Amino acid sequence: MSRRALCLLALAAACSRGEVLASGAPAQDAPDPRALARAKRGEIANREATIPPQCYATTEGGANPCWVCHTRAHGPNTKDDADLQAEAIFSAPASTNRWTNLFADRTASIAAIGDEEILAWIRQDNYAALREALANAPDALGFVPDLDLAAGFDAHGFANDGSGWRAYRYKPFPGAFLPSAGSAGDAMIRLPPAFRTSGDGQVSDAVTRANLAILDAAMTADPGIVAAELRWPCEPIDEIAIGVDLDRDGTQGVATTIVGLPERYVGGAASASVRREHYPEGTELLHTVRYVDPDSPSMFSARLKELRWAKKVEDLDDWAVLAAYAHEHDEKDEGKLPRPAGSALSGLRNDLGWQLQGYIEDEQGRLRLQTDEEHLFCMGCHGGLGITVDATFSFPRKPPGPDGWGYQELRGMPDAPQLGHDMPELQLYLERARGADDFRGDAALVERLQAPGAADLDLAELLRPDRDRALLLAKAYLVIVREQSFDRGRDATVVPPMNVHRRVEQTSTGLAEARRVYGDAQLRLDWSTPTANK
Repeated sequence: MSRRALCLLALAAACSRGEVLASGAPAQDAPDPRALARAKRGEIANREATIPPQCYATTEGGANPCWVCHTRAHGPNTKDDADLQAEAIFSAPASTNRWTNLFADRTASIAAIGDEEILAWIRQDNYAALREALANAPDALGFVPDLDLAAGFDAHGFANDGSGWRAYRYKPFPGAFLPSAGSAGDAMIRLPPAFRTSGDGQVSDAVTRANLAILDAAMTADPGIVAAELRWPCEPIDEIAIGVDLDRDGTQGVATTIVGLPERYVGGAASASVRREHYPEGTELLHTVRYVDPDSPSMFSARLKELRWAKKVEDLDDWAVLAAYAHEHDEKDEGKLPRPAGSALSGLRNDLGWQLQGYIEDEQGRLRLQTDEEHLFCMGCHGGLGITVDATFSFPRKPPGPDGWGYQELRGMPDAPQLGHDMPELQLYLERARGADDFRGDAALVERLQAPGAADLDLAELLRPDRDRALLLAKAYLVIVREQSFDRGRDATVVPPMNVHRRVEQTSTGLAEARRVYGDAQLRLDWSTPTANK
């Protein structure tokens, strides 16, 4: 047999085994996405990685980007930390800014990456391979990705694969988490099985919708409105199917408003109490972080920067929540460094009953499990801030009722003000932070926010970076990916920002003396203002 025939036979055999790439080159065995986390288990050089880079922003001239995170206690969240705006209270190790990626000049490295190269990079899917790798790993702990992102979601946000996940729209949090800073993200929620089934254990669309609507009201409505007086819009709910008169009109028909927050959930979860500002035990949240694709209407790249998952594994009672916040405060006073329970392999657990786990790109762009130290980056904000609602950010920022269900979309979404404020949130942030981002480096966003007619623009128009900036920020992040230097920071900066401390030398931020400390930040938004003109 000729050499050519032998080669063809070998190629055919490889194809039948799925060992040939699109380029025709044989694929190597896919690496275990948990390998690095396993190898580095217990290795934590920066015990204060729970303090994010944004906390090292300077405050000269009365610039206060801190107010959106650190605020007065509200509801079950008794983390009254507005004083951190006035005093930079860091442990001795944290006084030195260990997020040294902020001080890197990536100009030369970025110049070596062409536009076509970065576009090809961000338009490659890297999620499907992770899902396949973990599905075939019988010893996988924590979250095993079961959402088929390629199958997509229907118009109401339900995953087409039947996994029970539902996408919701939300307003991005001000500062470093805006698309203008280089990242876009979606969000999904999944209630425990009992909340998606009828009393006889059958999967029920009506029960699922009703329980999500009840949770929506419990988490996103103004907590100042007492439960009995609450009126909250919801998608049409079949009251006959759930056996509950949600709109309290005396009949069971189709409800489009929840009148008075119910005391209990419905269907298979009829024994579960509804608690304001608390998710039910077993609730899961999923979040993908993407590059900004300048040619995509949604701004989402196909490639994931990160996959983040959280599960409410324990629903603490009010006393336990109070004790958890008090314990965290006492440990900080005693100078103890954070030591969350668990590990990267199973997920780290905070004191408020949440288990968190995340994946991030390896040097070749494949998603890998984050290390223990990289997971710490997530833990400080989810449970250690005064602004959060049950240790979370995005769901309480969901537009009310049916407008908030569906895959993330900023087109048509207004710059709604925070509860208790009249000024649009981004405008208020600009006024208080004296910049549009934490380090006051995004001049283009400042210009858009200050332009005549800015209040009439939707968030997509306000927050979409221009093409050149989107590609520049994507290239800057790719440099970090190739370095695998996430333990030194994930901010996609091109040159070192000016308004950041290398070391915190004094406690006072100067904001108290300038009378620029605010305790009125709210995670929730006032959606009653007119929507953006579209």
